Amino acid sequence: MTGVAAADAPLVLNGIDADTGAYLTPQLALADVARALRDDPTPPPGVRQLRRRRQDDEDHFGVIYGRDPQDLASVGWGVVVPPDVDPAVLEALDPLLRLREEQAGDLFQRLELRPGEDKDDFLARYGMGPSVADPHKVPYYLLLAGSPDEIPFDVQYQLAVSYAVGRLDLEDAEACAAYAATVVAAERSLDVPADGVPTASARRLHLFATRHPGDTPTTLSASRLAEPLHQELREAARTWHVDTDIGAGATRTRLEDLLTGPQAPDLLFTASHGIGGTRAHRDLAGALLCQNWPGPLAARGPVNEEQYLAAHHLRSDTPVGPKVVFSFAGFGAGTPHVSDYPGGPDGAELPATGFTARLPQRLLGAPAGGALAFVGHVGRAWSCSFPWRGLAAQVPPLQSTLLALMDGARLGWAMESLTSRYAEIATELTRRMDGFRRYGKRIDDADLVGLWTATHDARVHVVLGDPAVRVAPRGSAGLGMG
Repeated sequence: MTGVAAADAPLVLNGIDADTGAYLTPQLALADVARALRDDPTPPPGVRQLRRRRQDDEDHFGVIYGRDPQDLASVGWGVVVPPDVDPAVLEALDPLLRLREEQAGDLFQRLELRPGEDKDDFLARYGMGPSVADPHKVPYYLLLAGSPDEIPFDVQYQLAVSYAVGRLDLEDAEACAAYAATVVAAERSLDVPADGVPTASARRLHLFATRHPGDTPTTLSASRLAEPLHQELREAARTWHVDTDIGAGATRTRLEDLLTGPQAPDLLFTASHGIGGTRAHRDLAGALLCQNWPGPLAARGPVNEEQYLAAHHLRSDTPVGPKVVFSFAGFGAGTPHVSDYPGGPDGAELPATGFTARLPQRLLGAPAGGALAFVGHVGRAWSCSFPWRGLAAQVPPLQSTLLALMDGARLGWAMESLTSRYAEIATELTRRMDGFRRYGKRIDDADLVGLWTATHDARVHVVLGDPAVRVAPRGSAGLGMG
């Protein structure tokens, strides 16, 4: 695992404390993390289902064989609500629900998650066990309409092993109505013309990545993630413009322009530090630190407001340009109430209940028109998870997800490459730990920590918004062109 090969090498995690300007979680010695993991007998959550996912359904990616995951009439669409869902929210979402019912037909469902139910209890009530999705029982596309307090993040993680899952948790019914209107308009606009050929257009993907002096996480995310993605996607999707701001150009002004300016891209990928700390638990949740921050060698005291972009910086009368925002940043999509930190509490102050980040809420519920979806991390982002044991950067799952979106795939299905990575690495982690505990087989510190961080980093990618949204008409990436 490049960058952490030595037993005494420090792990530096993504995330900056808004109150102090220091890392949100103190540097960790690789050997200390490995020791904590060896002492923890808890396997990855849902390990049996992850093994089944890894072994049984790679050919059809989560849904029963013979179904077309791009056709809602084939795989279904459902909304999952808590028993006490606000009627005003359902009324606000009605245009979206009616559209999906029109598209899914008999495979449209409204489902209910009861208090205290986990993923297995929920599926069993509807006749499903640990299996690929059977749309006649539970639709493949599932929109969780509720807060993490009502529908826990753990339920979302585990449902996403076999289903295409998104969450809609906005500030109020008005934001839900604005979101529903945005999705309906976007879906109608993507209808394929009568001749079956997508309308040609200059669609754009933009990669925005900070790289601060003396800062390991952003050095890794810029060089091992953003730059390889730029090269691979530019070569693969010849009909799209793929542009970047990496390092010096990744300022707050530039990010705001990419989100709300006249030249905003169709698809925006960001890689930066997330903001945390007591001030950030609500108002700054999801805020992204930009290149204006001088880095850990120079920073002293609270982070200046000019150094990050938060929800309150975006004007309510300005539409959001990107259809999907994909963000690699700690706490970018939400904050859990249970730490996944090995060996005990971490440096981040976690709330009594989990919550959705404020910035993606603002992006999705913008009154003047918002994004269709946001993909990001719940909890920390482990920047050390993609330099994989000394090999080349592990960008193929992200590359596949972005390329599928560019080619007109529905978002939830496009995320399947990330889910497959989660299943593969979690299964390998469990196998190696079983060998260590049962037979004393050696597993070195770098391999163990690499597997664990990669598993958790893949697990906490979540979709906020309808998982059935699309960025472009089918075939828009021009794949196979010379």
